[in-house]
Amino acid sequence: MQSAEHGAITGSVGPAPEGGEVSSRTGGRSLALDDFLHNKRAMGGCAVVLLLILFCFVGPLLYRTNQTTVNLNLANLPPGGGHPLGTDEYGIDILGRLMVGGQSSLELGFAVAIISTVIGALYGAISGMIGGIFDAFLMRIVDTLLAVPTFILLLIMASMFTLNLLSIILLLSLLSWPYVSRLVRGQVLSLRTREFVQASTTMGSTRMRILFRHMMPNTFNIFIVTTTFAVADAIYSLSALSFLGLGPPPPFADWGTMLTNGVNDLFDSYPWEVYPALIALVVTVLAFRQIGDALNDIASARSTR
Repeated sequence: MQSAEHGAITGSVGPAPEGGEVSSRTGGRSLALDDFLHNKRAMGGCAVVLLLILFCFVGPLLYRTNQTTVNLNLANLPPGGGHPLGTDEYGIDILGRLMVGGQSSLELGFAVAIISTVIGALYGAISGMIGGIFDAFLMRIVDTLLAVPTFILLLIMASMFTLNLLSIILLLSLLSWPYVSRLVRGQVLSLRTREFVQASTTMGSTRMRILFRHMMPNTFNIFIVTTTFAVADAIYSLSALSFLGLGPPPPFADWGTMLTNGVNDLFDSYPWEVYPALIALVVTVLAFRQIGDALNDIASARSTR
């Protein structure tokens, strides 16, 4: 969950306060996009993510399987015939389950990443913009939350309550935003001393106008980087919970549950039941981390130009 902090990047140069503001900001984003499109790691990660999305959401429309009915006559069939990846102990097609489980994992990952990043970005930006005692108070709240062992707290909540996908999304979002807020606050504190902010203040702009017109656009790089890391972290957390048997109950399917069932059957000489979910999980997490690392490198390189 803490890898979002690894996406810390230095601030971009603020735009001019007058007519050149729009063109400067637009030109900067155009150059950043060009750097991104020419980054092999970023393009490789995006290609993998696109293939995963097509596999999980379009695949079930083309490869239709029954993921709800138990058929013990088809239990533990090896790959081949009508089941390219075999079947599990309940006779359910593993390829179809891999697609359905991927839907849950990706939906959770994107939802948690967007919610936590938006909350953290707004919280950090407001804290840094106002400053003073208010800023110190808000940061003590963040420090307190960061001191809490996130996954341990998640395990406690999962052991006390039966969690569904929505409740896990909310929990992970509420536990993840402090990392983003610290990064955005640091960026805003740096931007407050820039000439374009001082000029806007002199011209009579309110704090809220400066916040949303100047500060937030200049923290967009942090927003993008931390979002990609957060997707990977959320997918990993869901899989870890499900692997420990604390995820949403059946008929919910995700890669962590498939790993648990596969490991239980691994010693019965059914390896095809564990490796597909394991490979899908590793590839997905690595793809998002590759994108995040590439974005971080691009932003860092641009800040030193």
